[in-house]
Amino acid sequence: MSVRAGQGSDEVLVSQAVWDYLAAAGRPWLVDFKDKQGLSADIIRRGERGGCCAVRLSPVEGSSRARTGMMEGRVSPVTRKAFIDLCRCARKEMTKQEAPPKRKRSLLPCMTAMEPDGEGSLLPPPPQPRRSQRQQQKYRKNADMDTCVVLPMQHEAAARTGAELAIAREEESTVCSICMGEMVEKTTLDKCGHSFCRSCLEQAFQVKKACPVCRLVYGQLIGNQPANGTMMVERDPDLELPGHEGYGCICIIYSFPPGLQAQEHPNPGVRYPGTDRVAYLPDSPEGNRVLRMLRRAFEQRLIFTIGTSMTTGMHNVITWNDIHHKTSIWGGPRCFGYPDPTYLVRVTEELREKGITAD
Repeated sequence: MSVRAGQGSDEVLVSQAVWDYLAAAGRPWLVDFKDKQGLSADIIRRGERGGCCAVRLSPVEGSSRARTGMMEGRVSPVTRKAFIDLCRCARKEMTKQEAPPKRKRSLLPCMTAMEPDGEGSLLPPPPQPRRSQRQQQKYRKNADMDTCVVLPMQHEAAARTGAELAIAREEESTVCSICMGEMVEKTTLDKCGHSFCRSCLEQAFQVKKACPVCRLVYGQLIGNQPANGTMMVERDPDLELPGHEGYGCICIIYSFPPGLQAQEHPNPGVRYPGTDRVAYLPDSPEGNRVLRMLRRAFEQRLIFTIGTSMTTGMHNVITWNDIHHKTSIWGGPRCFGYPDPTYLVRVTEELREKGITAD
């Protein structure tokens, strides 16, 4: 199972069997997750062979996440881990149902005292006789000696606990993060070092050529942005963006005519309307570096996609594809504008997750 955090990392690769189990009627797992996290989980893509699928986490309408504008942030690691844990629990339940029932062990009564012959007795121990002062001192000395004997046993138990934790970690390292089962034909990615079942990794790479755990891209990622669009750049040296005073403004104009969806789109053959979008960057060294990365992303068809608009709710339209743009000059993050001190850093990270760097 994989993750792409935030609005650029809001997708999770899940084993098809685990998703079918989660989504089965009569199981409130996804409903509970929706109520607790304020996010809905919906399948958006399936692998060609049906081995795994891509699930998108999106804010529920009217929830606190939707009101605060999740589009300007990321699905937090805590939320992503909560969904991964949910899938793991589902996998464990599936394993329990597939495994044969275990034999029940008979419980022996608890013994409160032991007779000299070793047999148990349910009777309370006899009252202890009163001791003299010398006998009490001798008794305390013996008790201290017993304590000295018990302490190494406690250390031994702690050592056993540490060994069990080490074994648990080793067993976890042999579990595939996609199918949640024991790895078959273990395959390790050379750049990041994460390991998976060979077949699981091949099916995951059919959905996206990136590590399902850390999202590091392998090879060049190509999106499904309509191929008939254009990207034009204009510069206005007299227009200054708030927070980037002293520099001019870069205006990016994206233009798409109407067309028909291709086989790589959600509804092949269905018509989609055209659109024009304008975005702004500071004409600074950092802004020009981001501009070069955005141009590469546009050439790899990663800036836009066809789907459902999160702002209008319209279907079969051209929408942004997880790479944030500033579409306003003023208003700050709530209005998708400036000032926003961390925007250039965030969009650089979003582009890096798609395999696009400044090098």
